[in-house]
Amino acid sequence: MKTRLLALTFILSCSLSYGQTKLADKFFKNYGYIKAIELYQKAYENGDNSAHVLTRLGDAYYNNSNSEKAAYWYGEALKEYKKIDAEYVYKYIQSLRSIGNYEEADKWFKELSAAQLGDSRLKGYNPDEVDLYDKLTSKNEVIVKTDNLSFNSEYSDFGSYIFEDKLYFASARNDDGKVYSWNKEPFLDLYQVTLTDDDGVITYGSASELSSDAVNTEYHEASVALTNDGKTLYFTRDNVNKRNRLKYDKKGTTHLKLYKATLENGQWTNILELPFNDEVFSTGHPALSPDNKTLYFVSDREGGLGQSDIYSVAINNDGSYGEPENLGEKVNTEGREMFPFVAKDSTLYFSSDGHLNLGLLDIFKSHILKGIRTEPENMGSPYNSGYDDFAFFVNSDTEKGYFSSNRPNGKGSDDIYSFNAQECKQEIAGAVRDSKSNIVLAGVTVRLIDETGKVIEEAFTEDGEYTFTVDCDKTYTVVGSKPDYKDDQQIVNTTTDNEKVNTVDLNLEPLIIDNQIVINPIFFDFDKWNIRTDAQYELESIVDVMRKHPTMVIKIESHTDSRGGDRYNMKLSDRRAKSTRDYIISRGIETNRIESAIGYGESQLLNKCSNGAKCTEEEHQLNRRSYFYIVTE
Repeated sequence: MKTRLLALTFILSCSLSYGQTKLADKFFKNYGYIKAIELYQKAYENGDNSAHVLTRLGDAYYNNSNSEKAAYWYGEALKEYKKIDAEYVYKYIQSLRSIGNYEEADKWFKELSAAQLGDSRLKGYNPDEVDLYDKLTSKNEVIVKTDNLSFNSEYSDFGSYIFEDKLYFASARNDDGKVYSWNKEPFLDLYQVTLTDDDGVITYGSASELSSDAVNTEYHEASVALTNDGKTLYFTRDNVNKRNRLKYDKKGTTHLKLYKATLENGQWTNILELPFNDEVFSTGHPALSPDNKTLYFVSDREGGLGQSDIYSVAINNDGSYGEPENLGEKVNTEGREMFPFVAKDSTLYFSSDGHLNLGLLDIFKSHILKGIRTEPENMGSPYNSGYDDFAFFVNSDTEKGYFSSNRPNGKGSDDIYSFNAQECKQEIAGAVRDSKSNIVLAGVTVRLIDETGKVIEEAFTEDGEYTFTVDCDKTYTVVGSKPDYKDDQQIVNTTTDNEKVNTVDLNLEPLIIDNQIVINPIFFDFDKWNIRTDAQYELESIVDVMRKHPTMVIKIESHTDSRGGDRYNMKLSDRRAKSTRDYIISRGIETNRIESAIGYGESQLLNKCSNGAKCTEEEHQLNRRSYFYIVTE
């Protein structure tokens, strides 16, 4: 007998735990994380330490930005179950980092890296999960406006560099009859344009050759960088002799070299060749670090990783140079890396056809100069296209800048484009009202929830209105909550239109109407009186109201329709009323706060559907109801 009693107790305990888990799942699905946590923890206390309960507790805390408790429950899941879904391991790592436990986070990161070689968050790109072309052409979180500049010519124009009110660039527009055999265009020279900034609106003057009699030759000059004081100009030039004639190596190839010039009386003069050039390989495309102590350049010299690599060389205080150093495999590939530029925030931008790209040269950015050795990021559209995109220049304070491209519909073979990058943002705003009276409600907590179910922001209405600033092209859920009201939630899909306002009003249904707590109908299985999960979900509103009003006393009435015998319906409704009462008490409400729980069978019908009457299912449903009357408040 004792064994049977223990077995029965175990079965009842498991059944209760299972029911609490199912109910918790329903609240979790509807973003009711606080209630879900309460129910999952109750299930856990009742012996349910399944991976589902442990990870759901972790998720509920994680989505509510409680990293400490999220880390605890994910950790418990990993202790109990050595192999759980990698998604939970990743969230565990994020939670550990959030609370400063970097050592443990690093340990799990290594394990996750070893197990999840294709995880896009670890490798940056997973071709099985993310379409590369969709990824690089759909950066809707930033609005980028581009313009083909007015001073572009029918020839090649590229390589913008801004210093004060001057834009320096290379152009083949000098049509003096001599052409470059590669593209049948004139050789490149350096030009400048004066900029005028009128309250953020830039206008450009006419292009003129660089102020110098010594820089431009009959051959190529391009790609400049200026020191912070504006007195030294680095530039690329074909290898020429003292008489400015082309010099060739033994194979008949002319290589590129780096030079510098100094500014005297408004003219660039004193042309000097840099000492790490050579006759047998090319060196060009100069860029300077923000402190001007390092020069970056491109070369195809021996010992590189690919066709052309990016190098750095120290500029010493006496003006001499250190030894060139390859930037390594985090930047350079077996392909071509070209046109480096270092922004004021030390972000390295360059072009490459060796990293994953949209075709030909694409523009990339890397944080390697900040000591962050992550993979370079493809800048995506509209900076990149299926054509050559290169020579990036940006003011990292304003996110305005320039790049060059030979994409279709330009003015020449290469054109300079300006851009203005703005983060694409929208608003979700609205009013919160009582659904019955239409009165605007103050004191409502409005939660903004992202696509993963994480609460990312909360607002508290004082005047009945709320506003959230959100990203473009995302899906959000807005949930309004107020004591004595049912939650209302609305799904919002933002578009790609910058600064659009999405009006989303919330209507909260009151739970207390006159002398009743009003909830949705409670349904029972045929000929049953046990409380189903969907009924538990509704009854939690009764529990919440009674917790909010600790002196409230209620009475419960249960009614059936006329189908079935009168005495049977009376007994069935009474059992349902009392099982309803028992559930509420099981949730911690004192027994004396429920004055009575009585079933009235079919004795108090609301319509004509008495015994023998022909009625629709909807008409019968009207009679199957429960009332929760407030006796004292």
